[in-house]
Amino acid sequence: MSKVESKYMKLSGLEPLIITPESNFINVGERTNVAGSRKFLRLIKEEKFDEALVIARHQVDGGAQIIDINMDDGLIDGKHAMIRFLNLIASEPDIARVPIMIDSSKWEIIEAGLQVVQGKSVVNSISLKEGEDKFIWEATQIKRYGAAVIVMAFDEVGQADTFERRIEIAERSYRVLIDQVNFPPEDIIFDLNIFPVATGMEEHRRNAIDFIEATRWVRQNLPHASVSGGVSNVSFSFRGNNTVREAMHSVFLYYSIKAGMNMGIVNPAMLEVYDDIPKDLLEHIEDVILDRRDDATERLLDFAESVKGRKKEEDHTALEWRKLPLQDRITHALVKGIDTFIVEDAEEARKSVDKPLLVIEGHLMTGMNVVGDLFGEGKMFLPQVVKSARVMKKAVAYLNPFIEAEKSEEQKALGKILMATVKGDVHDIGKNIVSVVLGCNNYEIVDLGVMVPPEKIIETAKRENVDAIGLSGLITPSLDEMVYLAKEMERQNFEIPLLIGGATTSKAHTAVKIDIQYKNAVVHVNDASRAVTVVGDLLNKNTKNDYVAKLKNDYEEFRNKFLKRGKEKHYISIKEARKRKFKIDWSSVNISKPNELGVQKLEQVSLRELVMFFDWSPFFRSWDLHGKFPNILEDELVGEHASNLFKDAQEMLTHIIDKQLLKPKAIFGIFEANSINDDDILVEKKGKQIAVFRSLRQQLKKREGKPSYALADFIAPKDSGKQDYIGAFCTAIFGADELAQFYKNNHDDYNAIMAQALADRFAEAFAEYLHHRVRTKHWGYAVKEDLSNEELIKEAYKGIRPAPGYPACPDHLEKETIWNLLQVEKNIGVTLTESLAMWPAAAVSGYYFANEQASYFGLGKIVDDQVRDFAFRKNITLEKARKWLHPAIADN
Repeated sequence: MSKVESKYMKLSGLEPLIITPESNFINVGERTNVAGSRKFLRLIKEEKFDEALVIARHQVDGGAQIIDINMDDGLIDGKHAMIRFLNLIASEPDIARVPIMIDSSKWEIIEAGLQVVQGKSVVNSISLKEGEDKFIWEATQIKRYGAAVIVMAFDEVGQADTFERRIEIAERSYRVLIDQVNFPPEDIIFDLNIFPVATGMEEHRRNAIDFIEATRWVRQNLPHASVSGGVSNVSFSFRGNNTVREAMHSVFLYYSIKAGMNMGIVNPAMLEVYDDIPKDLLEHIEDVILDRRDDATERLLDFAESVKGRKKEEDHTALEWRKLPLQDRITHALVKGIDTFIVEDAEEARKSVDKPLLVIEGHLMTGMNVVGDLFGEGKMFLPQVVKSARVMKKAVAYLNPFIEAEKSEEQKALGKILMATVKGDVHDIGKNIVSVVLGCNNYEIVDLGVMVPPEKIIETAKRENVDAIGLSGLITPSLDEMVYLAKEMERQNFEIPLLIGGATTSKAHTAVKIDIQYKNAVVHVNDASRAVTVVGDLLNKNTKNDYVAKLKNDYEEFRNKFLKRGKEKHYISIKEARKRKFKIDWSSVNISKPNELGVQKLEQVSLRELVMFFDWSPFFRSWDLHGKFPNILEDELVGEHASNLFKDAQEMLTHIIDKQLLKPKAIFGIFEANSINDDDILVEKKGKQIAVFRSLRQQLKKREGKPSYALADFIAPKDSGKQDYIGAFCTAIFGADELAQFYKNNHDDYNAIMAQALADRFAEAFAEYLHHRVRTKHWGYAVKEDLSNEELIKEAYKGIRPAPGYPACPDHLEKETIWNLLQVEKNIGVTLTESLAMWPAAAVSGYYFANEQASYFGLGKIVDDQVRDFAFRKNITLEKARKWLHPAIADN
């Protein structure tokens, strides 16, 4: 065959995906396929599209470079579902950044998807099954829409199941597409049908090897075409034996990729590293995959029983990898997160080079580059990467004295990034994770910690000559701090990128409030996995200008659409909203008088008892592993990683509890209360005012016909003749910062972050534990309550527990009311920063309402969105927006 000019497939979501020989293997996520995920099918049937989006996001976070979307099911309107879901994805940049594979057997659904999808997509699929005329017509339409196409090895006779039939159909399809449709050859992908092996049927013996050989033939004889397939099909005979299935997938991929397969559907969690497959198991599987023996199937079936449920080797002190060459040992230790021998290996490496710095720049960075590549490809997950960083830091700490002794120049990094949690904010788990991930990718990090004033950020950025600044914040006042800092950077003529992240941040706030204040790059980074790519693009001298220009245009378009949409939001006056208040017939309400009024402290609570009230799902989210506990432990994509993380968490929990390393403290009170002035709650003691809580009322006009809620609606009015009650509380966990610092001092970021994440769980569990005691004992309105922890997490109890700074009560100022009422700082030592964040960070505060008609979700997000939207549209701070909305927005 004569040499042909190289042509590469170019796909895109918001970001381009160019498939070259260097791309290795492109992983397609299939969990957004109703035929491949029972959960996704259920959510689409129930029209829970927001929850279905979480699955799509999960796929992208897990390393899928393309996501396959299929809505073919007899009980759903596939066309409607495809359009709606693709439109929703388009508004989620973290999902829409990858290309979409529109998957359907129905042309009307495919075309509906092509009409709304953004970027350059892939159609899955067309075939010669119904003849050439239809094949040509569909291919012509796909070409007009500018998409790539998957061609199934299927014709009028049937599905290809031999080598000869596979290449016959592939060649015929290729020639029709090239010669008659003039379809770009680089946009053609062949699915050559992956079928199960080891089924016991003679005709299935060559299923795998025929696919592999057909792949090699296609790549050699059909220029520029790609080959794809669903890898899990090959191991279908061994369902229930994950040890064998994982090894089969790895062996099959190993030979298929060598033959030229360059994309496909494969679950990273169901893959074993080829070189790590035990030799005896590898031999049996290769016999089957490559059809090397007549009795290969019987031998593997017998052997499979001996390895079913076999646990992977966890004793790293006597493993074969210690016999590997030095660089391979160091790389293995970094990838696996094993620090047992890293000092020993670092010393051996130091003796082999002229300068100790070369060990960092050579041996260690070679290993960390492998970690970075695996993370970028979705083959490693965040907890593993943080463990790798622990190994790296331990090695660097050992080498530093030698480097200092030689007074060597600093290691050359890709760039220097300043990271800070802004003034008044104390939360830094997410920031610490991003710092670790960037550090793993050879960026130098200047971490200023928490509660950092803007002048210190500016001063340090100048002194350290940093290449970018990363800001983090959890509480809403932090958003205004970020706006101020952007203005100050502009005033002082900074020319470096500004990265924005944290729980309360969003692309909307970044585009509408921050980007307009700073002429240079401002970008919202919503998770650690995106940080490396974003920073790389921002600091790459060759692509920086184009990237920043595109970013600025994107934010401008987003801002214009957002503000235009905002203009369509209308507010009724506070007077009108009060007329629509939620009305309760208080004459028919039986109000429970608390068993104990007044303030009480709790400082002798057992940590072990609090563990029973843990909600583990947010713990996994803090590590970028998304899913509900305990289902996440069995999740096909991240289950293994979640299980390993959970195991480490259990070990640290045992250590914390046995050594009493954390100290729980709480204070709470129950008081006489009545609502006054429509939106306020008067708190009294023996008829004398001791506090007033203020609540925001919903004022969106679109709620016409529905009540305009406020928290005060669920407390009996003063003029009702009914005495009502309200509770307030604060729970906190002391010692987490000291514990985390201990681990940091020992270069162990993994356990430092683990300690902070567990302290947060303890604080939330303490709030749940205390509320349970209040309901059943101190207030006593639910004495017979008998709820499981799952029911508590779902808030199935009577009453609500809203918290200042959260959607039902977004006004942080109400914390001051709680602090004054309970004397929180004096009694248990929890303080408020100037932005009203709680210190220590592992703390929770809020109110108790007993009214059974109260519903947190009924009040919820509408109030919070109302405040943010009003602040955006009026271009005022969130604090000012709250004051405008309470109580006198009137007719302004």
